[in-house]
Amino acid sequence: MARERRQYVRFTFYHLDPGWRRLPANDRASGEAELAGIIDGWTDRILIRTYSTIGTRGDCDLLVWQVSENLDDFQALASDVVSSGMGSYMQIPYSYLSMTKHSMYVSEHEHAGQEGTRLTIAPGGARYLFVYPFVKTRGWYLQPQPERQRMMSLHIAMGHKYPTVKINTTYSFGLDDQEFVLAFETDYPGDFLDLVQELRETEASSYTLRDTPIFTCVTTPIREILRSLHSGASEMALSAR
Repeated sequence: MARERRQYVRFTFYHLDPGWRRLPANDRASGEAELAGIIDGWTDRILIRTYSTIGTRGDCDLLVWQVSENLDDFQALASDVVSSGMGSYMQIPYSYLSMTKHSMYVSEHEHAGQEGTRLTIAPGGARYLFVYPFVKTRGWYLQPQPERQRMMSLHIAMGHKYPTVKINTTYSFGLDDQEFVLAFETDYPGDFLDLVQELRETEASSYTLRDTPIFTCVTTPIREILRSLHSGASEMALSAR
């Protein structure tokens, strides 16, 4: 039987050991160039996007969002990173593994390219990405499917009120500690805040067991992120403007 072409997805959050900033400038420069070269080299093999969490989280500095049809790619990339000169100073406080999958709840709302019908991740060009793991209560899965569909239809309709927010849902059942990883793309953080507030009021949300930690990530080229880790966030902000 032919299998659908599905993708593996990994969200890897890195934190830089402060000892890196105390190294001589030449050592930092060569280490940053090496690590940036590794990330750039992998962009020819798999889908990679990099994001800064400097100033939005206190426990991590950057996110590397990776997508591939081959799970072994993630191990190879991780090995390349930790084997680099800068890799010995990089800690991973959070890492989430998931896959793409057709949603069973979108049939009543389906249209071409809609989230929930895609088996491939296609990041847009939005400035911000909001990522969090998600777990439902066991009671949710004990509900009859028509009842779950009813609640999810209302939940999905609420999301359609915010077209500026694009959702990427991936699935972790049996692969990792969570059941889903949600990643929302938008240029307007306020729209995402309002959407989440409204979703809290839906009936389906009462079956949420856990949806933290939540990461606010800013789309940033890897070289800018690495430079900002010792040059100061103000320099990166000026560059962005």
